[in-house]
Amino acid sequence: MKTDGKSIYAQSSDIKSRTYLEYRKDMKKKAIAELEVLEWLEDKVKERYARKMVKVYKSGGDKFLWFLRKGGVTREPDFIAEIDDKKVEFEFQYAEKAGLDFYDFKVSKVAKKKGGKREAIQNKFFVYIHKPFLKYAIFEPEWIIKNGEYGMVEAWRSYAFRVPKEKFERLLKEDPTLKSLCQIIEAKNCMLNFQHSLIDINKDELSYLLQSVIDENKIVKIIPKDLDGFFKVCFILDNLNKIPQNANLWLIYLLSYVSENLSLEEASKVVYCIDFLYSKIELQSNELSQLVNKTKELKERIKSLYQSDGSYKSSLTASPLDETRYALFSINLLEDLIQDMIYYYSVTELEPVKKIYENVKDIRKTYKLITEAETAKSHKLSKGTSFS
Repeated sequence: MKTDGKSIYAQSSDIKSRTYLEYRKDMKKKAIAELEVLEWLEDKVKERYARKMVKVYKSGGDKFLWFLRKGGVTREPDFIAEIDDKKVEFEFQYAEKAGLDFYDFKVSKVAKKKGGKREAIQNKFFVYIHKPFLKYAIFEPEWIIKNGEYGMVEAWRSYAFRVPKEKFERLLKEDPTLKSLCQIIEAKNCMLNFQHSLIDINKDELSYLLQSVIDENKIVKIIPKDLDGFFKVCFILDNLNKIPQNANLWLIYLLSYVSENLSLEEASKVVYCIDFLYSKIELQSNELSQLVNKTKELKERIKSLYQSDGSYKSSLTASPLDETRYALFSINLLEDLIQDMIYYYSVTELEPVKKIYENVKDIRKTYKLITEAETAKSHKLSKGTSFS
């Protein structure tokens, strides 16, 4: 697949140690917060520019993509605000813990060099949300240069502007609306971690197959005969960083398994395989059309299996927690797929993803189901543990 060389300017240093799925999970954490913050930020900009026409949107608009196939970051700002006929950029940062000694800002986001001297970038603001304090601040790059110190950030392995906590925290303002906003971000991150653990579960279950692969060349040639076979082979190839021969044909075969009777476990396997194959090929128009239709079918099938308590159910034998994990895993990958098709293929038949997990009917109920089940599991384990 083609990548935009102009937009990718810094490769992720450790993407090679992760699968593409793991990389996307990491990238999605910030995207969850950004997409939740969008409406809130527009309200703040409207307050700041009363009597002006204001519109705030993500860079790329409906084509906003929260991951790049080769890793790295883009030159695009996090948000763009149109204020009457003027455009202003916003960079977004989000603190998840208290007790920071410094608040760090990347040099390239704050200043540009002119004649050997760093000057603050114009027509740009930073919006910073401090989750533990339920406070926020909106400020210009110039404020960072005046109040910050140029120093090394070990976690980033690079230099940055570092604002001491005493100065930065005086800038923060309280906002009661941040409580519900931060709760939703926390819930979606919990769901992301919960559904992604299906990868580790599958790795454990299929470790014997991964260890027993002798002929890597042979495994890429034979089209599996059933869905379970497709899943196992795609999972192995993904972990071996291999691509099947005739991958386009594999995808078309795979789409034939999408039906109105698909269980959630089967849906998670189909979606995993689609995701794996899709990222390795260039789709022809007829293949793209079939994939778009099957994506719609999968979305509707999963949506129909939602239960009033926030869980998902398609089987009389599988546990509600497992079924919910399958559903969230599938929704997660389908949303990635939808946005990728809109970005790379300019698909108009699918609605752009406005918020991560927007296809989950009630985020709070599903979050409550997961946390209560995991709390009960932890309590059960601790009661069963004895020390001599």
